[in-house]
Amino acid sequence: MTTEPELCGVILHPAGHTRSPAMHTAAFEALGIHARYVAFDVPPEELAEAILGARIAGVRQLAVSLPHKQTVMAHLDRVDETARAIGAVNTVTRVDDELIGTNTDWIGLVRAIERESRLDGQRAVVLGAGGTARAAVYALRESGCHVTVLNRTVEKAEALARDFQLDAAAALDALASIDHDILIQTTPVGLRSDESPVPASSLRAGSVVFDAVYDPAETRLLREAKEAGAHPIGGKWMLIYQAIEQIHTWTAQRPAAELLEKAFDQADTS
Repeated sequence: MTTEPELCGVILHPAGHTRSPAMHTAAFEALGIHARYVAFDVPPEELAEAILGARIAGVRQLAVSLPHKQTVMAHLDRVDETARAIGAVNTVTRVDDELIGTNTDWIGLVRAIERESRLDGQRAVVLGAGGTARAAVYALRESGCHVTVLNRTVEKAEALARDFQLDAAAALDALASIDHDILIQTTPVGLRSDESPVPASSLRAGSVVFDAVYDPAETRLLREAKEAGAHPIGGKWMLIYQAIEQIHTWTAQRPAAELLEKAFDQADTS
């Protein structure tokens, strides 16, 4: 008798733009995992009900995307030390009868940056002060980087710096005066637009520039970084590597990054 597939998915709002179902489905097929993956559009006011529904339905794993990464923590049985330190959960896995939260975004960022550069001892600047910025700061600190946080609202940058005991925080326009080896862009500037949060003159030849925005694939920031002689890294690589770690959290297996890249590139997000 054929058993029902395990149910996995992603909760987010709105749900139309996600490439997670394509990536995870490709990974499940390649690894021989009997599971299906669904995108659940969950408005913020329905989050508690959605998590209860996941419990009842026996959902095996949930990816958690915006706007739920912080608020979902209150609805779980346990949150591991990494997610608590970052202050956000992007992965919920059922273990026995418990829903346990963790965060794989930071690992995704580390793996993405390592495509172009070592991290230990590097001088890194993080643009933004939201959930992705928190994961970035955690990742960079864990990897031995010297980190400065810049944000349009300086008070938010300073608050993030205090949370992680960083020495430096400033406004976005301070970038031009800061020596850096790695630039991490976590704001929504450039999403489906030809905008950049920093002037091209602030970009440095030989540095690594990562943009968490992945739509378009080559943002204005990445295009100008390439023109400046920097090494651009698109946001899709963070998504690919964090998805690999999500799957490993549940199955102890890791699909090939190239497999997920192909699924990402071919995903229909219309």
